[in-house]
Amino acid sequence: MNNLSQRNNPASLPYSVWPVEAMAQLEREGADALGITLFELMQRAGEAVFSRLRSLWPDTQHWLILCGHGNNGGDGFIVARLAQSAGLTVTVIACEGARPLPEEAQQAREAWLAAGGVIHDPSIHWPDQVEVIVDALLGTGMSRAPEAHYQQLIERTNAHPAAVFAVDIPSGLVAANGTAPGVVISADHTLTFIALKPGLLTGKARDYVGKLHYHALSLDPWLATQTAPFARYDASYLSHWLKPRRPTSHKGDHGKLVIIGGDRGTAGAIRMAGEAALRAGAGLVRVLTHKDNVAPLLTARPELMVQELSNQAIDEALEWAEVIVIGPGLGQGEWGKKALQRVENSQKPMLWDADALNLLAISPDKRQNRIITPHPGEAARLLNVKTSEIESDRLHSAERLAKRYGGVVVLKGAGTLIASEEGELTFADVGNAGMATGGMGDVLSGIIGSLLGQKLPLYDAACAGCVVHGAAAEEVSERLGTRGMLATDLFSGLYLFVNPEILNTKE
Repeated sequence: MNNLSQRNNPASLPYSVWPVEAMAQLEREGADALGITLFELMQRAGEAVFSRLRSLWPDTQHWLILCGHGNNGGDGFIVARLAQSAGLTVTVIACEGARPLPEEAQQAREAWLAAGGVIHDPSIHWPDQVEVIVDALLGTGMSRAPEAHYQQLIERTNAHPAAVFAVDIPSGLVAANGTAPGVVISADHTLTFIALKPGLLTGKARDYVGKLHYHALSLDPWLATQTAPFARYDASYLSHWLKPRRPTSHKGDHGKLVIIGGDRGTAGAIRMAGEAALRAGAGLVRVLTHKDNVAPLLTARPELMVQELSNQAIDEALEWAEVIVIGPGLGQGEWGKKALQRVENSQKPMLWDADALNLLAISPDKRQNRIITPHPGEAARLLNVKTSEIESDRLHSAERLAKRYGGVVVLKGAGTLIASEEGELTFADVGNAGMATGGMGDVLSGIIGSLLGQKLPLYDAACAGCVVHGAAAEEVSERLGTRGMLATDLFSGLYLFVNPEILNTKE
């Protein structure tokens, strides 16, 4: 698909995500539903890995398989046996533990040995001709930095020129939240089983996962009857939110949005938010800003209705508008504070961003008609913690923000999260490193505000807006790369994603 990141194939990834602590039960119940044993389920996992490896690198002849002392290692032993049966040269290195292997992993190990396989100690010299390294060291249960013998194998893998394939999750990456407490395997590809785990989609995941693949191990029909706690959305889901417009619709049907901000010297922020709202389909957009910005904004984008910010202008705009966005370029001086004080008690759908969030951190309140869109630094101020604490568990941080401030929270960053006080949590599985540049947040605010005006509920508008925003950045990166991407570069492709009927014809 020419409009989506090469990292993912949306057709093969589910829209559901399960917490790591649910996986053992999910595996047991899934195996019971199929009438198979857990070892047979492991056998299917090994077969899925072997099949994907062969499809990715059909001409390779020597695989190095690293097996840990758990079920992840059991998958590796099965892969080794299948590869050896297919005539490949296989070198298996296994880490021994003080405790016995889990029953299924022990069966897989014994089957490898019974087939004539050899298990090498981690200290051996690695063969010179290895073409693929299979990482089956540490699975989804890891929550701390790898121990020394695992660390050495991970470091040797990362320094090796061979392609790297991770089984379930790259070793060292925490499946619960995507943190990296120590060294992590840098995989070219990762195949995960049964369910997506949070750590594959947020935090440091994109530094290590490579291209993410998924296999349900034939549990698809049973999984369809289960309700996952979390959701994952990408551009392929946009048509669920954004339907074609009626031929007789008019501008009044598509939302009246007021955007407030742009103190002296920050006209760019408010201009980007305003234009993003128009590009995302808003019918009418009014901008209230510093008087110095009025003429430049009207010249740059005459489709915007631009006025000097004043008490009367705010009151009139609040009466007129259906949706309010405040924060881009607002500043934290008296000018911005007074504007926010005049707006904050409105009962209309609102989005607060940028300096509106910094002011909210000083005077916290809780509202159900509001979306807040903090980056990790703003989130830290809102929760009165360090930014590192936000990044150490993004899921928990998003949930805390939603409980404290109400409404809907968009925690921006690699693997953006959308959370509500009711317990909804969604991963926006889009975007790339090119988005780490000034103005991207202003564009996102305009997009989400626009979708609120187009009658999407708060949570849906936040999810759809994040997906549109990130997918547009992916489209730009596929044409131009990520380095040097500007926030306004997204405007050229936004129409593709706010009109999914067009998007679908281009796939």
